Amino acid sequence: MTVDRKPFAVYAITKHGIAIASRLLPQLIDADLFVSEKLMISAPAGAVRMPLPMGPTLIETFTAYDCHIFIISIGAVVRMIAPLLKSKKVDPAVVCIDDAARFSICVLSGHVGRGNSFTDRIAVALGAQSIVTTASDAIGTLTVDILGRDLGWTLDDMDRNVTRGCAAVVNATKVLFVQETGEPDWWPADKPLPEGVQYATSLEGVDPQAFEILLIATDRDISESHPAHWKNAVIYRPKSLVLGIGCDRGTAPDLVNRGVLTLLARHGLSPKSVKELATIDAKLDEPALLTLCEQYGWPLRAFPPGELDVVSGIQNPSEKVKHYVGSRGVAEPAALLAAEAEELLVPKQIYTEPGAGRSMTLAVARRTFVKRRMEVDSL
Repeated sequence: MTVDRKPFAVYAITKHGIAIASRLLPQLIDADLFVSEKLMISAPAGAVRMPLPMGPTLIETFTAYDCHIFIISIGAVVRMIAPLLKSKKVDPAVVCIDDAARFSICVLSGHVGRGNSFTDRIAVALGAQSIVTTASDAIGTLTVDILGRDLGWTLDDMDRNVTRGCAAVVNATKVLFVQETGEPDWWPADKPLPEGVQYATSLEGVDPQAFEILLIATDRDISESHPAHWKNAVIYRPKSLVLGIGCDRGTAPDLVNRGVLTLLARHGLSPKSVKELATIDAKLDEPALLTLCEQYGWPLRAFPPGELDVVSGIQNPSEKVKHYVGSRGVAEPAALLAAEAEELLVPKQIYTEPGAGRSMTLAVARRTFVKRRMEVDSL
């Protein structure tokens, strides 16, 4: 569900439509039913009175819901919503149901807006046939624009190479999926990769011009280290990094923010792949850390000093730190514990600025993921 949007709006303007809506509503969580005001006497409790024509109502509701379910003909719906459309990045899903509930049809935002998923769900609820027309879903291949989304992956840039990637996969041209990190179940383990798609776990030895497109799951910024690969790739950001963090009491939030971004950039890592921050429990109320988490939507996880002190893999233990907080380190062991990792990706780094009078520390660990069985295909 998109932030600040309600899940479902259902629209019915016939008696049959109201009956279908009454069957559907119990299967949906937090759905609002809008009914033609002339038929309100037949509407279930809680229905919202809707004057006809529907245009003024849709102007108010269109951006307020994740999914709009119309028990109305597709032609009428298309004409009504056309002036409200902006882009697939923000448009909600639109699903149409015929007046006999035989079909559940995805009309808009099949992938990014989850329209295809909603369509299937509605079809199951009504015992109807799901109609999905996006090519990748119809032929059962990779959905490039939402690959890994259910695992928390995000696109590095929704506008760069995504359309080209979708076309390459649908047309079964040569595509290489390179998985440097991330969950293995982005594709069913017991299902062969789609025609034309090969798999690898490293960019080394890969000729980016040998493929129509590269699909790369990575937490690295490869725009400078591998510019030719980056240019011909769709980049996915799995949530693979854990930031172990500590700071002096009262460190300015802006300094901590700049420190995190500076140190990640210095080591070629993307903040879009950060899963969470980890620290010592004494820092759970530190304003700078709370501000950072709120700004980026990162959870803050904390450990008691006794757990941190016994972690193996600390590269920079400090008896001075232990004297003050009860553990030989904060950033390094917190990152290792939260990531369930055995070694650090980035050992403790210190960041401060002239005249700040405060400093922060940062360490990075990468979460450990089980490898796919098809480790590396020959390229």
